[in-house]
Amino acid sequence: MKKTNRNFIFLCCLVYFTSYMTRTNYAAALAEIISATNVAKATAAIAVTGSFITYGVGQLISGFLGDKIAPRLLITLGLAATSLCNLTVGLCNNMNIIIVVWCINGFAQALLWPPLVRCMTKELPNDLFKRACSLVNAAASVATIVIYLIVPLCITISGWQSVFYVCSTLGIIVCLLWTFGTRNMPSCMLTEKDEVKDIPENAAKNSLWKIIFTTGLIPVMIVIILQGMLRDGITTWMPSYINDVFQIPTTSSIFTTAILPVFAILSIMFSQWFAKHNKTEIHTAVWLWAVAFISCVGLRILFKSQMIISALLMAFMTACMHGINLMLISNLPARFVKYGKVSFFSGLLNSCTYIGSALSTYGIALISEHFGWSVTISVWGVIALLGLLLCIYSIKKTKSLME
Repeated sequence: MKKTNRNFIFLCCLVYFTSYMTRTNYAAALAEIISATNVAKATAAIAVTGSFITYGVGQLISGFLGDKIAPRLLITLGLAATSLCNLTVGLCNNMNIIIVVWCINGFAQALLWPPLVRCMTKELPNDLFKRACSLVNAAASVATIVIYLIVPLCITISGWQSVFYVCSTLGIIVCLLWTFGTRNMPSCMLTEKDEVKDIPENAAKNSLWKIIFTTGLIPVMIVIILQGMLRDGITTWMPSYINDVFQIPTTSSIFTTAILPVFAILSIMFSQWFAKHNKTEIHTAVWLWAVAFISCVGLRILFKSQMIISALLMAFMTACMHGINLMLISNLPARFVKYGKVSFFSGLLNSCTYIGSALSTYGIALISEHFGWSVTISVWGVIALLGLLLCIYSIKKTKSLME
C-alpha cells in the first residue's frame, strides 16, 4: 500500500472515530446530566431524539450536497460545526439551549459520512476502498468503546461538562489534521461537474428516481431499514431485557452491552473477508441475515434460562447487522460511481438505517411492555426472516447495478 493511501485511510478512520466520539457522548453522559441539572428524563432525552431526526434528514441533504460541493470542504465544515456544538453544550446549563444545539449537532454529523464515502471512492482503487470501509466502520466501534470508558472518568474528575470539552478538543484537532492532510488530494475536491466527462451520457441523464427503480434499490432500502431496526433495537434494549428477565442490577446489565462493539469489530473484519468469496454485497448480506435468524431462533428457545448464551446470541445478531451495514451502506454506494451519485446514494441508504432505528426505539419498548420479551424476540425473528427473504429477492433485482 502506498504511503499516501495509508495516510488517507488513517485520516478517514480518524474522522469517523471523531464523529462517533462527538455524537454518542451525550447519550453516554445522559444519566449524569439528568442528575446534575435536575431535569426530567423525558426532557433531557429530547436532545437525543432531536439529533437522531436531524441526522437522518441531514443524510439526504449531505448526500445531495456531497455531489455538488467538494466533499473535503463539507467534511471540514462538519467537523468544525460538531466541535463548536460540543463546546457549547459543555459551557451551557440551560437544557432548552442544549436541546437546540444538540439537534444542530445531528445535522453537522450528517455532513461527514456521504462526502467521506465519495472521497474514498475517488482516492482509492476498488479493493483498497473496501478495505478502507472495514477500517472506518471498525473505528466507529472503537469510538463507542472509548466513549464509555472516558465518560465515567471525566465525570469523576471534573463533572459531565468535561466530556464535551474533551470531545470538542478532539474534533478541532482532527478538523485541522483533515484539512491539512488532504490539501494535496485533488480527488477530494472534485464536484459532479468535474466528473461529468467520465460518466456515460445515458447514465448522466438518468433522474434519481429512474436510477432507484432501474437498479432495484427499493427492496435494498427496506432491507437496510430492517437492519437498523434489529441493530439499534437490540443495542438499546439489551440491558432492559437482561435486567427484566434475569433480575440482575441495572449497572451490571448495562455493562453487558460492552460486548456489542467488540463483536461488531470482529464482524466487520470477517464480513469484508467473506465478501471476497461472494459475487456481490447482496450475496454476503444474505448469509449474514441467515446467521442472524438462526441466532434469533436460539435466543427465543433459551432466553429465560441461559443469560450468558442469550447475551452472546444477541451480540451475534447485532454483529451480523454491522456486517450488513458495511455491505449495503459502505460498499454498495461505490456501485453508483458510474452515475456520478456516490455521495447521494450513500446518504440515502444511510438515512434508511435511522428510519429503522427510530421505529425500533419506540416499537420495541411498546411490544416488550405490553406483550413481554418472548413476543419481542419473536418479532426480532420475523424481522430477520424478512431481511433474509428480501435480500434473496434483491439479488435478481439489483443485477444491472452489479454488472
